Amino acid sequence: MPKFPPSSAPLFRRALQCLAIAASATFVVGAHAANKDVARWTGPNGATVADPAAGTDAIRPFRIEVSEKDLQEMRRRIRATRWPDKETVPDTSQGVQQAKLQELMSYWGTSYDWRKTEARLNALPQFVTTIDGVDIQFIHVRSKNPNAMPLILTHGWPGSPLEFLKTIGPLTDPVAHGGRAEDAFDVVIPAIPGYGFSGRPDKLGWGPDRVARAWDTLMHRLGYDHYVSQGGDHGSVISDALGVLNPKGLRGIHVNMPPTIPTELVSGIFGGTPAPANLTADERKAYDTLSHFFARNAAYGALMVTRPQTIGYGLCDSPVELAAFMYEKIAEWTDSAGNPERVLSKDEILDDITLYWLTDTGASSSRFYWENNNNNFSAAHQKTAQITVPVAVTVFPGEIYRAPKTWTQKAYPTLYYFNEVSKGGHFAAWEQPDLFADELRAAFRPLR
Repeated sequence: MPKFPPSSAPLFRRALQCLAIAASATFVVGAHAANKDVARWTGPNGATVADPAAGTDAIRPFRIEVSEKDLQEMRRRIRATRWPDKETVPDTSQGVQQAKLQELMSYWGTSYDWRKTEARLNALPQFVTTIDGVDIQFIHVRSKNPNAMPLILTHGWPGSPLEFLKTIGPLTDPVAHGGRAEDAFDVVIPAIPGYGFSGRPDKLGWGPDRVARAWDTLMHRLGYDHYVSQGGDHGSVISDALGVLNPKGLRGIHVNMPPTIPTELVSGIFGGTPAPANLTADERKAYDTLSHFFARNAAYGALMVTRPQTIGYGLCDSPVELAAFMYEKIAEWTDSAGNPERVLSKDEILDDITLYWLTDTGASSSRFYWENNNNNFSAAHQKTAQITVPVAVTVFPGEIYRAPKTWTQKAYPTLYYFNEVSKGGHFAAWEQPDLFADELRAAFRPLR
């Protein structure tokens, strides 16, 4: 998700060098809950089908029905892959290792079963509504607790709404998962426009601010007069944008990937200069981690922030290219020492990759980077000082960098909750759903 700031020439030079080398509740929508009015996914080149009799504000039930033809074509393309030569190093410094990827692709093309995930999603209350001319597809699970707090959860890249599926139970029914009834949430999980089953914008302007406004519209359209927002990766950027917007009813935000780089350190981190001597141990570690990240591991971001259409041709044409592009970051960003299967099953990883493939969103998801050209870990770029709602932050040890408390306090003037946990990475909800749920209960408890 992090990207190269356009003002950083050294950063772009390094980038170019790198490139050169079951539902627990239901939501009834009047007459439009009838099966004949259910919007269905019709494949990579299809779209959700709205009830023509419904107004543009209608919330329509949604069902996924991927054609068998599309699944067979995906497998055919995997089998037809022309593989490059094996890497010439014994590690991942040149990218995803061929043997690892070939093993995963062999499973994807023969044994992997998308229908299990499709059935799991279709067992949840799924809906679609049109906001600002774009279809927003989302999962909406109400708690049995009538006093549950409404919560909107936002994914990032290379994630998706699938990241949050294992948290739905702990969040909506905390008693069944070791929590207290009064900590229950109603959960709304939308797909960012250009991702998953949401519409793919065909006009400019769908950056974080516009998505934040759409999320506020969505929550009020669902009948909520107050809510809280949570996100990591793009989700943190969108939650921050909501905090700056400060719409009526937003009680607070929680992020697990906070942008906290102080302004005076931005040029040094992006320029690769040594850390200043006056930093604390935690600050120096964060500085060095970020400097290494932008120097050696952020070429993907340079591609998407500058040429999303160019990279999109490969991501949308080759399932193996898509898988390699995504798997590399899943491996790097999970708290798994580079072996994501330690914390996520092979099927979970392929569920996420398959979702991108079937919805043909390799290019459209990349364009979110292009739209959000100022997005990085800089507090100034994300305008965190302008946030006036309460802010909560959880730092997971396997995150791209561990935000120091000192930087976080400076970045967020309204910070009221900060906690560092012992396990979990960039995909916190996906990797550690119970711990993630515990953090949200603790963080949002004062705002109820």
